[in-house]
Amino acid sequence: MTIKIVADSTCDLPPDIIDKYDISIVPLYINVGDEGYLDGVDITRAEFYENLPQYRPHPTTGISGPDSYREVYEKLTVGGAKEILSIHISESLSAVMDAARVAAKEFTAAKVTVFDSRQLSMGSGFLVEAAARMASAGESMHAILKSLEDQIKRTFVVAGLDTLEYLRRGGRVNGLVAGMGNVLQLKPLLTMYDGVAGTERVRTSARAIQRISELLHERAPIERLALVYTDNVEKAKALRSEIEDLLPDGEVPLVGVTPVIGAHIGPNAAGFAAVSAKK
Repeated sequence: MTIKIVADSTCDLPPDIIDKYDISIVPLYINVGDEGYLDGVDITRAEFYENLPQYRPHPTTGISGPDSYREVYEKLTVGGAKEILSIHISESLSAVMDAARVAAKEFTAAKVTVFDSRQLSMGSGFLVEAAARMASAGESMHAILKSLEDQIKRTFVVAGLDTLEYLRRGGRVNGLVAGMGNVLQLKPLLTMYDGVAGTERVRTSARAIQRISELLHERAPIERLALVYTDNVEKAKALRSEIEDLLPDGEVPLVGVTPVIGAHIGPNAAGFAAVSAKK
């Protein structure tokens, strides 16, 4: 039975993986003033991050509606898909899951399973890749979903932010807290595990890199790892040098974060998405 995989653009999977497994990506929207841009289609990451500090008003983000998902499901069915697995950013962070569920409920040409990754960025990306790899190997939907549930429990994402300012612009913290954070050189750390977002605050960028390294050490040994960043790849490389002893076998990609996430966390952010090895 042919199973095809759908994801949204927040999964941050590199293009070669998307092409290798023929994964369908539904883009989210980045809204700058009165203009709406499809993520990864109408605006490049380089262009977005170069202009992010100057955008007024601050960019907002939005989801694609159910019609966009139905169109993708229809195309896959016409192409021979018998089942579709639609994997998306954690519903605790976005309404993407709601749109996909509505589309799946209304779509009758093939069975569509909508799955909450309970993650974001490459935390979701690793799940999407695993599902696509299993589907291409002829595994059943039941086996894929069981494997994904196991992987979610071993997946952890951490991002170190350069400033609280962009969280303030997005309404995540108030102006007073952001101002105090800048004065005190506070560097927020955002974490994501099993659908639950968390925060820490440390002093200085050096301490942020150290703390991110500590968090990864707590989850060793590591099966899969990606270093993620918004616009400053050197920050991701600096983090890599701190965790050389933890790097798993195989490729450890440096992955640029989609502007849909970057609009909220700002430039000079870096961190990791990791999957702990089975014990």
